[in-house]
Amino acid sequence: MNLVQSHLIITSPILLILLFFIKFTYNFIWVPFKTQKKFRKQGIGGPNYRPIFGNSSDVREMIREAQSKPMPCFTHEVLHRVVPHFFKWSSMYGNTYLFWFGNKPRLAIADPNMIKEVLVCSDGTFEKVEFNPLSKLLFGEGLVGLRGEKWVKHRRVTSQAFNMEKVKGWVPEIVTSTSKMLMKWEEQSRGAEEFEIDVHRELHDLAADVISRTAFGSNFEEGNHIFKLQEEQMLLVSQALRSVYIPGFRFVPTKKNRMRWRLERRTRESLKRLIEIKGETSENSRNLLGLLLSANKNERAEERLGVEEMIDECKTFYFAGKETTANLLTWAVLLLALHQEWQIKARKEVEDICQFNEFPTADNLGDLKIVTMILNETLRLYPPAVMLMRQTAREVKIGGHLSVPSGTQLYLAMTAVHHDKDIWGEDADMFNPHRFSDTKSRSLGSYFPFGLGPRICVGQNLGLVEAKLVLAMIVRRFSFVVSPSYVHSPMQFLTLQPQYGAQVLFTKI
Repeated sequence: MNLVQSHLIITSPILLILLFFIKFTYNFIWVPFKTQKKFRKQGIGGPNYRPIFGNSSDVREMIREAQSKPMPCFTHEVLHRVVPHFFKWSSMYGNTYLFWFGNKPRLAIADPNMIKEVLVCSDGTFEKVEFNPLSKLLFGEGLVGLRGEKWVKHRRVTSQAFNMEKVKGWVPEIVTSTSKMLMKWEEQSRGAEEFEIDVHRELHDLAADVISRTAFGSNFEEGNHIFKLQEEQMLLVSQALRSVYIPGFRFVPTKKNRMRWRLERRTRESLKRLIEIKGETSENSRNLLGLLLSANKNERAEERLGVEEMIDECKTFYFAGKETTANLLTWAVLLLALHQEWQIKARKEVEDICQFNEFPTADNLGDLKIVTMILNETLRLYPPAVMLMRQTAREVKIGGHLSVPSGTQLYLAMTAVHHDKDIWGEDADMFNPHRFSDTKSRSLGSYFPFGLGPRICVGQNLGLVEAKLVLAMIVRRFSFVVSPSYVHSPMQFLTLQPQYGAQVLFTKI
């Protein structure tokens, strides 16, 4: 070996270490501090950047502390518990401020006009933030996380299955599932005049049954296995989302990763089996899978969804179709249990519209004005998603003056906007469905529980129709109050839900 070769062998590792150090310094120190300085020159403050992990540990600790103790009473002033980091930092730095998730800058925004500007934009300036690779196992390559041409393709196919006429055709299935639940409640009462139900668990089971019937033409028993797998994956995902992802970590065979892989494999196997079984007889079916298969056959080859793509969309339907509607109904029942005057108004409206029919129909759902106002106010106070995330694809000005660098994540503070007294008045933290009797004067960016613009939730029609039907059927059959055992503790767990369940006392009418 000559002298030159020996020299190269010695210096190569040194060069690699030097290159790594330079790249690390650039990505984790130089760029973040330069970005922080750029925002501060524009008057945007926030907690100081910390190398590598940013402010993620602060966020985790604030959430942990907030969830460690329940609220002393049933009040709707929930920001300090649901989004404690926004509650604290916005009071220090204003409603628009900068914080850090790892070395990624996150700009918190609670201005309705700026939120509208971001969400309704359709030119690709504001993208969906890519999933943490560990959370991708819950949603797969479904509509929720896709971008670009792939999203356009999936959106075109799935939107055909969720138009209002198709959704109205599922009303009998929703009524059947709800009737089964209400009959079970009566049997559980064992003839008692008053009985307690944890409606959170019950309404999740109901939503699971509805999505099984409407999506696959099956029932809760057939889909229950998939829901249980998804719930286990949700717990792991919620933990992963609050930690900065270390590249390559998903391939390390840790205990949690092995559990993630096992759940993912079993979920995909179960969905594939269900698609194959139902697909054989679903060509002319009204269920969602049948409609997707039918749309697939009518599209050009390049527009069709492959089996794996359909599995990913089914994973999204199972999660979003159950979680969003079940939590909306849970909070609606709790709010009506607390605010008896609105429960009475809703019951009278349902009785007047249904008259001799026991249940609402697809034709008279639109007449349930008070029920609709109650659901809208519920979504304002307790939106299923506490925030939405977007990311700038290039440097852009927001609000006409704020220069935001490419790659900046935008934290659109939905819950904060929904509770803002400057927008909703001094009673913003009070339950007042009357505020939705006239929505014309409301700014588009001040209320967005299902999102806005081109990426507005594709399942919104199904969720609202299901919620109207279920709530109407409950108030028609029972009167109810909040149980003394209920502990008001709303928490963020992928969706906004009660930490200790939702105990309600029912009396049959």
